[in-house]
Amino acid sequence: MDESLNKRARSVNWLQIFLGIFFLLTGSLIYIIDRPPEHTYFFSHYKFIKTLHNTLPAFFGPLGNFLPDYIHPLSFILITSGIVSCGKKGYRIICIFWLVIDCIFELGQKYSSLFIKAVPDWFTGIPFLEAFKNYFKKGTFDPYDIVAIFAGTLTAYFILTITIKKTPKADNT
Repeated sequence: MDESLNKRARSVNWLQIFLGIFFLLTGSLIYIIDRPPEHTYFFSHYKFIKTLHNTLPAFFGPLGNFLPDYIHPLSFILITSGIVSCGKKGYRIICIFWLVIDCIFELGQKYSSLFIKAVPDWFTGIPFLEAFKNYFKKGTFDPYDIVAIFAGTLTAYFILTITIKKTPKADNT
């Protein structure tokens, strides 16, 4: 049993996971510095988490409007791929999965009335899940966000291909 756990730990691509977490933390700076706290779930619901909005000048400027949509698929693709460590074929599946998820959420802002109806009532009061209705209700669709999602996905795939672990068992097709 210890040997199988040891093998699994060795097959995890820690570089991809580290890069994914790095990008995720970098993307968090947008919400900490540039976004008003009432527009961010964590700041509006957990008062002990402090924001630097209006304390520091807006660091990301107009780019901060699109960076979260670029960084989200980028970071989650890297983290998922690093954990699964599955080769190029698996990387493509993971990229498509996160691309679709992010695009669905972005389109949910455009067609909010449909998506709000789809959110179950039992999400209310459950941390993170309760944010879904407000995300669709208050979010703003922007076609440039879709472009950013595609760019983040392509960047992630590029990073995955240059950080792939070369192992005899890996499916690198």
